[in-house]
Amino acid sequence: DKLWEAVDKEWIDCLQTESVENLLLIPSGVVQDHWPASLKEYVLTLKSLAFSCEQADLKKVLPDLDMTALSTVLTQGMNQKKKHEVEALAAVVSSIARNVGVNTIIDVGAGQGYLAQVLCFQHQLSVIAIDACSHHGRITDARAERMRKHYAAKMRKSRSEDRVLTMPKTVTCRVLSTDTLKALSKSLLENDDVEQTDLIGKGIYEHCHGPSERVAYSDCLPSLLLAGLHACGDLSVTMLRTFLESPEVKAVVSIGCCYNLLSEEGVKDNDSQHGFPVSNGVKSTGLSLGKSSRDLACQSAERWRGLDKDAGVHNFELHAFRAAFQMVLFQYYPETLARSPAIGRQGKALRRKHYPGIVNSSVHCEEAAHKPLPLSPQNCKMERTWPHMNGTGKSRGFDLETDAMCDGASSNLIKAGNKYSLFEKFSHYGLGRLGLDHYQDTNLTGVWKETEPFAELIGPYWSLRAALGPVLETIILLDRLLFLQEQGNLLEAVMIPIFDPTLSPRNVALIAKKF
Repeated sequence: DKLWEAVDKEWIDCLQTESVENLLLIPSGVVQDHWPASLKEYVLTLKSLAFSCEQADLKKVLPDLDMTALSTVLTQGMNQKKKHEVEALAAVVSSIARNVGVNTIIDVGAGQGYLAQVLCFQHQLSVIAIDACSHHGRITDARAERMRKHYAAKMRKSRSEDRVLTMPKTVTCRVLSTDTLKALSKSLLENDDVEQTDLIGKGIYEHCHGPSERVAYSDCLPSLLLAGLHACGDLSVTMLRTFLESPEVKAVVSIGCCYNLLSEEGVKDNDSQHGFPVSNGVKSTGLSLGKSSRDLACQSAERWRGLDKDAGVHNFELHAFRAAFQMVLFQYYPETLARSPAIGRQGKALRRKHYPGIVNSSVHCEEAAHKPLPLSPQNCKMERTWPHMNGTGKSRGFDLETDAMCDGASSNLIKAGNKYSLFEKFSHYGLGRLGLDHYQDTNLTGVWKETEPFAELIGPYWSLRAALGPVLETIILLDRLLFLQEQGNLLEAVMIPIFDPTLSPRNVALIAKKF
């Protein structure tokens, strides 16, 4: 579509000669003196419209906050990012729970139970951990049992056995709607022993399983707090609706992510519950984001700013491959392209396996750790997983990101002679993932020759585009906050950045409590 042609030519001409380091600062609102005035105004205006993600002084916001460092027992299996998130969020949840008198926490999208276990063993709260993956539930139970034994032995040694140790209660289910979460919350409060047959018989959700452990409830009126650490897509909105519609839910602490997975209200389905928009105020404007804007809302200015020059160049080159691959689909598989296909991201898991605690070089990576991967010959001595074609012609594995950096390891950049080879492998993998096995009929060389001259525009154009990301995220977050505030004086709702954005870019917690 040559979208860059819609950008002021003076901007593009200026940014084509700009250093990679300065391009990476554009999403953070940093401008250079020699830029055209209109370009500087664009970047600075976007910065002024975005909600500040600078970590709040939580002690000032929540004076009774108990931000105690986590022990090594509790942080088993956590990387630096996860430890930071769980430590801060658990303290916030505990503070809100005490403030509203809640006795039970429901951890929605609990994963492997890191948050649930810290809330139980460090903050001594009753917790029900809900996740769609039964494997995660088993891991949570096993880790919690090891922790219980550790703390029980510690109590025996100190002769302080008067404390009652509670473990998280795990429930495996797919939260498909607000009704699902409402029914589940009510059932768990009414009956400690969750019976699978009862829940399935009521049609609450597809599959549910709870272990035999009993949650220790206090004698006061049952009440709940919903907590979610990076609840994906519509799940964050489902938590907010459940909070409003369930009398037993007194508070909610939700940190969303994966805005690309949000469902969006269409013209003809206003009666359906979607992830955006949810507030009457935003609905009244007729605002529609669309898939590209929802994807763009996932961009993190902090992650861009944290990339060094080589990682930035590598990132732009990957975008060039993706853009050229889109031309392959446009010319040879238009019906597939019309479905807005996704081919996934490869290399992330392998690089984590070999280099724990090292950041993925792409700014899209939501769950990456903090430091960039050192690009050196030593770091390239790993097993490669380029596409290997089996009898059906399907690709069995591909790690573009690792090999893109390792080819020509004496240089940190992809050499010009290697670029077509990498693009060819990228395309073979992508076509295989889409089930398009007859790619021998495609003229990849011709597509690359046609698109390569425009590759130098990727950095300037993508940087200008990514600067919109924080503003789009702000729109999504403010829509949710307004949705809560439209309920009147029955509740209090605030947005607070509770994490260090350099460690965890999705750091804004939506906190609401009923009076």
